[in-house]
Amino acid sequence: MSTAEMCLFNVKDGFLEGVVRGYKLGLLTAADYNNLSQCENLEDIKLYLTGTDYAQYVSNEAGPLHTTTLVECCTRKLVDDWEYLRQNASEPLGTFLDYCTFGHMIDNIVLIVTGTLHERDVQELLDKCNPLGVFDAIATLAVAQNMRDLYRLVLVDTPLAPYFSEHLTSEDLDEMNIEVLRNTLYKAYLDDFAGLCGRLGGATHQVMGDLLAFEADRRALNITLNSIGTELTRDDRRRLYANFGLLYPNGQNELALAEDFDQIRAAMEKCPPYQAIFSKLGAGESVMLDKVLYEEEAKRAMQTFEQQFHYGVFYSYMRLREQEIRNIMWIAECVAQGQKGRINDGIVPLF
Repeated sequence: MSTAEMCLFNVKDGFLEGVVRGYKLGLLTAADYNNLSQCENLEDIKLYLTGTDYAQYVSNEAGPLHTTTLVECCTRKLVDDWEYLRQNASEPLGTFLDYCTFGHMIDNIVLIVTGTLHERDVQELLDKCNPLGVFDAIATLAVAQNMRDLYRLVLVDTPLAPYFSEHLTSEDLDEMNIEVLRNTLYKAYLDDFAGLCGRLGGATHQVMGDLLAFEADRRALNITLNSIGTELTRDDRRRLYANFGLLYPNGQNELALAEDFDQIRAAMEKCPPYQAIFSKLGAGESVMLDKVLYEEEAKRAMQTFEQQFHYGVFYSYMRLREQEIRNIMWIAECVAQGQKGRINDGIVPLF
């Protein structure tokens, strides 16, 4: 990046880059997690969090406390941070920040549709939605009976409309179709997000290219694992994989043919970065896979802060804060259930 481009970046986006780097400094450290692990109950956890960036969000919560209460308080911190960034962003940063939340919108849509399928109360489902992915017409999702209604009545006015219309069918909404819907939308979303980062160019293209490639490969891995023993054919799997990533296209072809965890592992280990990740797992140890992938994501997200003049720090901050909230939830659940000995099994350290 030339000196002129750096100066232009600082004029337009330098302030918010400084703000998000300040947010990152407020993430919990290994010492914080060690102290939280010593807490005897949820009140102790709340008291400790009042000495962190979460202070204003947890200090006024009355008892009795529940894990969900603490998680909601911590999530409000992330939402407030993100809204401040979005309200002060000029273009194209504003569009980039919007793209970062499209995945949450997809998850909310699937949550509402699945809950409606099981005749759950709509308000209860709305309360469980991720605030970063809420949009105006989300409550009306419950009226959709099939894919076409879902698009025509609700999604046509959302940013997800282009992803949905490309793959629109009139199938009824059942468990299998909803999961296919989720992964189809995610594929179109990731392909589009990667295209946006390519158009932005420079360090943003390089940094986000690596982060999104990892996300695309992780989704391909999870799709393959979750489709073993289901009606999903090999061709169906291929259609759900993103059109980029370190596994694209040869690794994806091997994944599509895999029929058990060992075959999946063999396909992944042919890609050197993933060989190192899978070397941390014992034979057939698929239960630890999620944690190992979260650790790799956190490591990559932290590395983005070593460079300047790019938008990747905004995406990485969101991911790191979300991981931190998962860590707090795990600790709180272990403490509440008297399983403190398992705390270290689920924590993903960020530093």
